[in-house]
Amino acid sequence: MNLAELLNRHARYLPDKLALVFEDQRLTWSQYNAQVNRLAHALMSLGIKKGDKVATLLPNRVETLESYWAITKIGAVLVPMSTLLLGSGLKTLLNDSDAKAVITTGEFLDNLTPILPELEAIDPSRVLLVDGVREGFADYHGLKDAASEANPVGIQVDRDDMFNIIYSSGTTGQPKGIIHTHYIRLMYCTLTATGFGMNQDTVVLQTGSLVFNGAFAFLLPLTSVGGTYVLHAMFDPEAFIAAVAQHQVTHVIMVPSQVVAVLHSPNFSPEKFASLQCLCSVGAPLLADTKEELIKKLPGVVYELYGLTEGFPTVLDKRDFARKTGSVGVPPPFYEMRIEDENRQEVTAGEVGEIVGKGPIMMPGYYKRPDLTAEAIKDGWLYTGDMGYVDDEGYLYLVDRKKDMIISGGVNVYPKDIEEIVARHPAVMECAVYGVDSPKWGETPIAAVLLTPGSQADPEEMKAWINRNVSAKFQRVSQVVIMEEFPRNVAGKTLKREMRQEFISSGAAEGL
Repeated sequence: MNLAELLNRHARYLPDKLALVFEDQRLTWSQYNAQVNRLAHALMSLGIKKGDKVATLLPNRVETLESYWAITKIGAVLVPMSTLLLGSGLKTLLNDSDAKAVITTGEFLDNLTPILPELEAIDPSRVLLVDGVREGFADYHGLKDAASEANPVGIQVDRDDMFNIIYSSGTTGQPKGIIHTHYIRLMYCTLTATGFGMNQDTVVLQTGSLVFNGAFAFLLPLTSVGGTYVLHAMFDPEAFIAAVAQHQVTHVIMVPSQVVAVLHSPNFSPEKFASLQCLCSVGAPLLADTKEELIKKLPGVVYELYGLTEGFPTVLDKRDFARKTGSVGVPPPFYEMRIEDENRQEVTAGEVGEIVGKGPIMMPGYYKRPDLTAEAIKDGWLYTGDMGYVDDEGYLYLVDRKKDMIISGGVNVYPKDIEEIVARHPAVMECAVYGVDSPKWGETPIAAVLLTPGSQADPEEMKAWINRNVSAKFQRVSQVVIMEEFPRNVAGKTLKREMRQEFISSGAAEGL
């Protein structure tokens, strides 16, 4: 049941097919598998065995993918760490995960070295550096180059063995370690490859962080079918557009901020995307204006994926995208979904409630947190914390996160409703609405905006424009904050919690 057996298969049956492209590096499936096997033996030489947790603290590079698959081959558990973590946060997660080794680069040693004495299970000799030799640390390439290319043998992996622990993004609070088993990730392979039309001719372009679970949503099925994976070190809209044409890319997965950046690039043209069969947006809802622009400029290729790393998705298929523009689709085969009220009773079509679901990719739980698991999974159903409703055909429409909902004057205010209005302003490229405390209303909405390149706007005039166009008085914003950039996590998701804290710390909330 070991998913890394996929590489063995492709090395045997597709040995000369291009598997991986990164900058000037090209690896066939045979070469890719050999490098992974070498690293697997190198890890075992350090005493890493089945069930041990191995953390990666790496940017996008070939060694990141080699590490993912080598850890998997020996039955160890992958723990990808965000490269944005600082010392205290990194220490907390490394200790929480029980990691016994870390694979990283020299640029992160400033964060890692000071906390090494406080790491409970990691010795410096099991810190592998992929970009040079440092005294006291393990030499990734030296160990790998001296190791065997033969496939590791004698490691029995069962379907319920852990594949990875992925820590939540922290957009809504304390990060939690989400467990995925080999079986769950196998379901990612088969169901996603089928749902998004992947095969051996598929070319996936990945420019977002490999730490983000959304990256696994395409990495795993692409690997299962033996296609070609094109990896960029980071997202750049111009490089993204050029790569789609250069490599005849068929499938991409992006967060909405990246979609917006590509559409607003001076180099964008639909003709450059002629090879594209699937542009999948994930991580946050696409606003209506962006969807309308995609329908006009890239018709027939856009999917929207709503989902939680904990394991429940819906998909708006490209065939329904224009017909059900406001929706995030329906659950895939073998999944169930309900909309429930606060009493856990299912509501009728059109009524807003909490989105609840279950299916074959649902996590068994949070690592070492049975208390949080019991809050999230009740009677076999995953409670998402997201609010939505279904129409008469069963298509899901997102309203907002429970935790993002603003209660103003006793009325529930959903930031997404206001964001849809703000995004229509001609000077706005991207926006985010959040609530802050108000003595008069309890909470009041604040609109943060990024302006389109070359645009200028007065915050008070924009506030007046927004408040003229919202559909209800309780949706009126108290302030507009024009920002140079939004705080984002490693996946590119906007961090409203940090925006709110910065707004309050600045004193701007006083007198609202």
